Amino acid sequence: MTEFKTEGAQVVDARGMRCPWPALRLARAMRDAADVLLIADDPQAGREVAALADEHDWRVEAETAADDAGRWRVRRR
Repeated sequence: MTEFKTEGAQVVDARGMRCPWPALRLARAMRDAADVLLIADDPQAGREVAALADEHDWRVEAETAADDAGRWRVRRR
């Protein structure tokens, strides 16, 4: 997993991890950050991210990318 800051968001690179790990990495990052960009290539990650965001009342925006990985910008409301 790679984490770094970009465009005001903490980036969590969870490519190669299978669920629930991308969602767990997102939850850990959201403890300290108000804005996280999650990158994950597990097909179930979008569903897991949406469920976690609903549970914590976070706002999620899907972002497009040239590669096969999904990208979700998650922010506190």
